[in-house]
Amino acid sequence: MTEKITRINPEQLHDTPGYHHITVVEAGRTAYLAGQCPLGPDGELVGSGSHEEQADQVAANALTALAAVNAEPHHVVRSVIYVKSDDGPVLASVWTRLNASGLGPAFTTASTLLGVAQLGYPGQLVEVDLTVALPE
Repeated sequence: MTEKITRINPEQLHDTPGYHHITVVEAGRTAYLAGQCPLGPDGELVGSGSHEEQADQVAANALTALAAVNAEPHHVVRSVIYVKSDDGPVLASVWTRLNASGLGPAFTTASTLLGVAQLGYPGQLVEVDLTVALPE
Protein backbone atom coordinates (compact mmCIF):
# COMPACT_ATOMS: atom_id res chain seq x y z
CA MET A 1 0.00 0.00 0.00
CA THR A 2 2.98 2.35 0.34
CA GLU A 3 2.57 3.39 -3.30
CA LYS A 4 -0.90 4.67 -2.33
CA ILE A 5 0.53 7.06 0.27
CA THR A 6 1.60 10.46 -1.01
CA ARG A 7 3.39 12.98 1.19
CA ILE A 8 3.41 16.63 0.10
CA ASN A 9 5.10 19.85 1.19
CA PRO A 10 3.61 22.76 -0.81
CA GLU A 11 6.36 25.24 -1.63
CA GLN A 12 4.14 28.07 -0.34
CA LEU A 13 4.42 26.63 3.20
CA HIS A 14 7.43 26.73 5.53
CA ASP A 15 10.15 24.09 5.46
CA THR A 16 9.77 21.32 8.01
CA PRO A 17 12.29 19.40 10.14
CA GLY A 18 11.47 16.15 8.33
CA TYR A 19 7.69 15.76 8.40
CA HIS A 20 5.27 16.59 5.57
CA HIS A 21 2.44 19.12 5.77
CA ILE A 22 0.05 16.82 3.91
CA THR A 23 -0.35 13.04 3.67
CA VAL A 24 -2.84 11.67 1.16
CA VAL A 25 -3.95 8.03 1.42
CA GLU A 26 -5.96 6.20 -1.22
CA ALA A 27 -8.91 4.26 0.20
CA GLY A 28 -7.94 1.14 2.12
CA ARG A 29 -7.78 -0.35 5.59
CA THR A 30 -6.67 1.89 8.45
CA ALA A 31 -5.45 1.11 11.96
CA TYR A 32 -5.65 3.59 14.81
CA LEU A 33 -3.10 2.73 17.48
CA ALA A 34 -3.85 3.69 21.05
CA GLY A 35 -1.37 6.14 22.48
CA GLN A 36 1.83 4.20 23.05
CA CYS A 37 3.13 4.78 26.58
CA PRO A 38 6.55 4.12 28.16
CA LEU A 39 5.46 0.94 29.91
CA GLY A 40 7.41 -2.30 29.83
CA PRO A 41 5.81 -5.72 29.27
CA ASP A 42 5.22 -5.91 33.03
CA GLY A 43 3.09 -2.75 32.90
CA GLU A 44 5.64 -0.73 34.88
CA LEU A 45 6.89 2.72 33.83
CA VAL A 46 10.28 2.62 32.08
CA GLY A 47 12.75 5.50 32.36
CA SER A 48 11.41 7.42 35.33
CA GLY A 49 12.46 11.07 34.95
CA SER A 50 14.10 10.52 31.54
CA HIS A 51 12.46 11.81 28.38
CA GLU A 52 15.05 9.92 26.30
CA GLU A 53 14.52 6.52 27.95
CA GLN A 54 10.77 6.95 27.76
CA ALA A 55 10.98 7.90 24.07
CA ASP A 56 12.97 4.70 23.46
CA GLN A 57 10.32 2.56 25.22
CA VAL A 58 7.48 4.31 23.40
CA ALA A 59 9.24 3.65 20.08
CA ALA A 60 9.74 -0.03 20.97
CA ASN A 61 6.09 -0.39 21.98
CA ALA A 62 4.90 1.33 18.79
CA LEU A 63 7.04 -1.00 16.66
CA THR A 64 5.48 -3.98 18.46
CA ALA A 65 1.97 -2.63 17.85
CA LEU A 66 2.74 -1.99 14.16
CA ALA A 67 4.10 -5.51 13.75
CA ALA A 68 0.90 -6.90 15.28
CA VAL A 69 -1.03 -5.52 12.27
CA ASN A 70 1.71 -6.40 9.74
CA ALA A 71 2.66 -2.75 9.30
CA GLU A 72 5.94 -0.87 9.41
CA PRO A 73 6.82 2.73 10.29
CA HIS A 74 6.57 3.88 6.66
CA HIS A 75 2.88 2.88 6.69
CA VAL A 76 2.14 5.55 9.33
CA VAL A 77 0.12 8.43 7.87
CA ARG A 78 -0.38 10.59 10.98
CA SER A 79 1.49 10.93 14.24
CA VAL A 80 1.01 12.99 17.37
CA ILE A 81 3.81 13.12 19.93
CA TYR A 82 2.93 14.25 23.44
CA VAL A 83 5.72 15.41 25.77
CA LYS A 84 5.20 16.50 29.36
CA SER A 85 7.20 19.72 29.11
CA ASP A 86 6.90 23.32 27.98
CA ASP A 87 10.65 23.53 27.28
CA GLY A 88 11.48 23.81 23.56
CA PRO A 89 14.84 22.01 23.81
CA VAL A 90 13.19 19.09 25.66
CA LEU A 91 10.52 18.83 22.97
CA ALA A 92 13.23 18.97 20.28
CA SER A 93 15.28 16.26 22.02
CA VAL A 94 12.29 13.88 22.10
CA TRP A 95 11.58 14.62 18.41
CA THR A 96 15.23 13.93 17.55
CA ARG A 97 15.36 10.74 19.66
CA LEU A 98 12.19 9.33 18.07
CA ASN A 99 13.37 10.21 14.57
CA ALA A 100 16.69 8.43 15.20
CA SER A 101 14.90 5.27 16.40
CA GLY A 102 13.60 2.38 14.32
CA LEU A 103 10.25 4.18 14.39
CA GLY A 104 11.80 7.22 12.68
CA PRO A 105 10.16 6.79 9.24
CA ALA A 106 6.76 7.20 10.93
CA PHE A 107 7.53 10.86 11.53
CA THR A 108 8.10 11.82 7.87
CA THR A 109 4.32 11.97 7.50
CA ALA A 110 1.84 14.50 8.86
CA SER A 111 3.10 14.94 12.43
CA THR A 112 2.34 17.10 15.45
CA LEU A 113 4.59 17.59 18.48
CA LEU A 114 2.84 18.87 21.61
CA GLY A 115 4.08 19.96 25.00
CA VAL A 116 1.45 19.05 27.58
CA ALA A 117 0.89 19.55 31.31
CA GLN A 118 0.09 15.93 32.19
CA LEU A 119 -0.09 12.44 30.69
CA GLY A 120 -2.08 9.43 31.89
CA TYR A 121 0.37 7.46 34.03
CA PRO A 122 2.20 8.83 37.07
CA GLY A 123 5.72 9.81 35.95
CA GLN A 124 4.88 9.50 32.25
CA LEU A 125 6.72 12.04 30.08
CA VAL A 126 6.19 10.79 26.48
CA GLU A 127 3.36 9.27 24.43
CA VAL A 128 2.93 8.67 20.69
CA ASP A 129 -0.38 8.31 18.85
CA LEU A 130 -0.23 6.76 15.36
CA THR A 131 -2.64 6.29 12.45
CA VAL A 132 -1.60 3.63 9.95
CA ALA A 133 -2.57 2.85 6.35
CA LEU A 134 -2.41 -0.93 6.46
CA PRO A 135 -0.57 -2.72 3.67
CA GLU A 136 -2.65 -4.89 1.36
